[in-house]
Amino acid sequence: MAVRLDKWLWAARFFKTRTAAQQAVEGGKVKVGGDRIKPAKEVHVGDELVIQIGVYAWSVRVLALSDKRGSATVARTLYTEDETSRAKREEQTALRKFAAEPAQERHGRPTKRERRQLERWRDE
Repeated sequence: MAVRLDKWLWAARFFKTRTAAQQAVEGGKVKVGGDRIKPAKEVHVGDELVIQIGVYAWSVRVLALSDKRGSATVARTLYTEDETSRAKREEQTALRKFAAEPAQERHGRPTKRERRQLERWRDE
């Protein structure tokens, strides 16, 4: 038995919608065996996936197949994550807690003062 990759990613709760999973695969954010693939590619038990979600990278091995979305506990039984991948993600999470990104402080359009500062910076 085999399941479409986008359906499996959705069922395993890596993405909230199948459309989001499909766009991630088409955008090259998901690789099977190190190769870029299409959303309709069938996933088999034992396949190794590398999934890039934002700044985090998941390296997982498919343990079970499902095309139906269930609870989070059921979704976790569909795959196993590589220990190095998990350690790297946890390290990135810890670093992000201590060092906030400057862009996160800004919301919306620049103020008049900020716009003038940007213009002065561009002119220099």
